[in-house]
Amino acid sequence: MKKTKNIIWIIALILVIVLIGVISFGYYKKITMKVENPIATMEVENFGTIKIELYPSEAPETVANFITLANRGFYDGLTFHRIVKDFMIQGGDKEGTGSGSATLADLKDGGEETAYSIKGEFISNGVNNKLKFEEGIIGMARNDYTSYSSSLTEESYNSGSSQFFIMTKENTSLNGYYTAFGKVIEGMDVVHKIEEVEVKAADNSEETGNTEVSTPVNPVKITSLKVDTKGVDYGLPETLTPFDYMSWLYSQYGIDPSTLTGE
Repeated sequence: MKKTKNIIWIIALILVIVLIGVISFGYYKKITMKVENPIATMEVENFGTIKIELYPSEAPETVANFITLANRGFYDGLTFHRIVKDFMIQGGDKEGTGSGSATLADLKDGGEETAYSIKGEFISNGVNNKLKFEEGIIGMARNDYTSYSSSLTEESYNSGSSQFFIMTKENTSLNGYYTAFGKVIEGMDVVHKIEEVEVKAADNSEETGNTEVSTPVNPVKITSLKVDTKGVDYGLPETLTPFDYMSWLYSQYGIDPSTLTGE
């Protein structure tokens, strides 16, 4: 009987040691395993391939948004609609005018055809994103409503959706005010070739008052943009209701938009 008890205790001790070993190995593996950053591969018609490393540790919501849109085919066929030499190239607008954005339907099956925005992930907006806008950095474009009212800072900071830009030259004035979320690791020569295309003022420049000469004469098309997540599921971004500028403008004059006619 005593011998049997000793055997049971020995077996129990062995099991405890094995369990401790398994737990310790799992913990060691977890703290030593390096998770690879996702890599975006962009094919640009007649120009070549651009590869971009994304940094979810700095801008998790922006990276999740970009990955989801890219891997659902949102960017395929869109263009770089705004190109400013020695500054950046900008794309991601399905209207190709600089005024378009993605909808909830672009993010997920069954989503509504309703525009959305995401939180700006940069220091001025309370996010400790240390990426600087150097050559090759990819950033999230956003609106700036503060030209209409200085009170619209929060609305401006949280107005990004699908449009992005790639820096062709360092610009420190953007640091801390725009979301940087990745960097070109291959194909910077392609970015610079795109930067050199002939540009003009937008066709509606007289109507809008925007006389910037930045619209490509010949479209620069993104034929494909996909992201290799290295097996990590980054999920969907947290979406926000975008700021409605026209409703805000009407409110400044005490006008109820629902009472307006003329459609």
